[in-house]
Amino acid sequence: MAVPLFLVISMATFGAMKTHRRLWRFVSVDDVVEIAKGTTLAIIFYLLLLVLTDHLSWMPRSIPAILWLVQVTAMGGVRVLRRLVAEYLSGSVNPPRPILLPRSRKVLLVGCSDRVERLLRYIEHEGDTGLEPIGILDTVGARGPMQVRGVPILGSTCELSQVVERLEAADQRPQCLLFATHPDQLRGSATVGIAAEAQGLNLDVAYLPGLTAYNPTSSEKLDLRFIDIAELLGRPQVGLDTKAVEAAIAGRRVLVTGAGGTIGRELVRQIAAFGPDRLILLDACEFNLYEIDLEMCENHPGVPRTPVLCSIRQRQQLMRVFAEHRPELVFHAAALKHVPLVEKHPTAGVQTNVLGTRNVADAVRRYGARAMVQVSTDKAVNPVGFMGVTKRLGELYCQALDLAGADLDDAPRFMTVRFGNVLGSSGSLIPLFQRQLSRGGPLTVTHKDIERFFMTVHEAVQLVLHSAARGLLDEENRGRIYVLDMGAPVRVMDVARRMIRLAGLEPDLDVGIEIVGLRPGEKLFEELFDSREEQLPSGMPGVFEAVSHVVPQTILQRAFDQLEEAAGHGDDKACRTIASSLLSREAEPARRHREPQVAPPRLVAQLS
Repeated sequence: MAVPLFLVISMATFGAMKTHRRLWRFVSVDDVVEIAKGTTLAIIFYLLLLVLTDHLSWMPRSIPAILWLVQVTAMGGVRVLRRLVAEYLSGSVNPPRPILLPRSRKVLLVGCSDRVERLLRYIEHEGDTGLEPIGILDTVGARGPMQVRGVPILGSTCELSQVVERLEAADQRPQCLLFATHPDQLRGSATVGIAAEAQGLNLDVAYLPGLTAYNPTSSEKLDLRFIDIAELLGRPQVGLDTKAVEAAIAGRRVLVTGAGGTIGRELVRQIAAFGPDRLILLDACEFNLYEIDLEMCENHPGVPRTPVLCSIRQRQQLMRVFAEHRPELVFHAAALKHVPLVEKHPTAGVQTNVLGTRNVADAVRRYGARAMVQVSTDKAVNPVGFMGVTKRLGELYCQALDLAGADLDDAPRFMTVRFGNVLGSSGSLIPLFQRQLSRGGPLTVTHKDIERFFMTVHEAVQLVLHSAARGLLDEENRGRIYVLDMGAPVRVMDVARRMIRLAGLEPDLDVGIEIVGLRPGEKLFEELFDSREEQLPSGMPGVFEAVSHVVPQTILQRAFDQLEEAAGHGDDKACRTIASSLLSREAEPARRHREPQVAPPRLVAQLS
């Protein structure tokens, strides 16, 4: 009687729980949990009935546990077996690999393992999505060598650059990042952070607005939506022709200063793709230099390169580097760019941004390079902070040298490229917001009306390379500054709100925005052109040329020597005074209606 009684109680229990109404074909963990609950209740009712009827004495204590295991295994196992048979017959078990169309897109999947698994099942079932999953970036920290449906977990989202480098070295470079969830379900700064980093790696970023779970009976199709970094820029990106760049770089020896920085590293990547004869990577930071050298070794092993640990402040060592390698093209990206730090340490700003630029330019002249391209900033226009002052002095020196070579045969070209804030660069706005979002906010904005020009690192480097190509072909228009048409400036407050929304949160509700006040040396509105500069169109679409008043080279040399002496003594006040007086002299032709600033008598005598 014991067995029939237990069967009756079990049937009654599972009937009350409606377990029989669950489709066996789609059995899941939830179904197994329900079976375990029903079995537990049935055994409890059975034992209570035995106690009430005084028939419990015969039962060994191990029987309830054995009975529970047998029933759960039997009921759950038969359902799992039923699903396996159904999926095997439909081709879902050990399915064929997705059909790789001629234009199949290699994708990195981003998300937690559960959601990635659902997406992979969808891709397998459809077969002709045109997607080739090559790896997974797990958002919850799962590590290799784990796999999900045969696709390896390569790391976390913060390791995107390293993962792409490894895949590229294995000839498996991805073309797209695909989030396995809707952005509204993401938290923190995942979307914005990875979008900015992916832009620098030339990767698209996509998400799925509707596909949150896989259902093989559904007619729902893969609906990829791409996240455009222009959502942060507020304008379309500028695309420039690369044919002239290839003609300028291919087969030439190229030196990049600041090669391990954000701009320098992207310069090295793009230059390597054009097949230079040799790349000389110069940087003062040992770790940055190691990283970019390793990246070139893995991704461009066929491009000869020489890493050089050297500061542009070290004039004699820099000259030896030029004497040994004789570069033909020099891209000068090394600089101190953090406004508050340079404001606090003006001597350091002079030594790097002014005297370091002079060292590089003098080496270009002495050792016969064909051209030098200096990376400048919109903060050099009507500078308020000392960082902008130092960058403007660097512009003036390169302009003077460029004009001085107008009547000389084979004189090197000195071009200056000016642009605004680079999205995602180290120490810039986006990484700051990214860190603040990851901590739950608030986002800090210095002023509610502050505006900035924004561009991607890819755009910035394209502009630098095209300026070099343009300058080599245009010997007539010397001394000009190339400026990217960056559209209208963007309110930083709007960028903060966009980042919060892209992270799936609501501004002022989920994450606050705090106004902290302008920093030392910071301007409320940035400008790309000085009021004294003439703005002209260039031969490159989306690029303008600025023609400005130029300070004679002899005056610059005299002032730079004074700056070198003051910086050598650590005299911050003298550095500020000399630099400001020099810029006031530059502005004199446009100040007919205003009184010029009065400089110290000794300095006026030296600069006249």
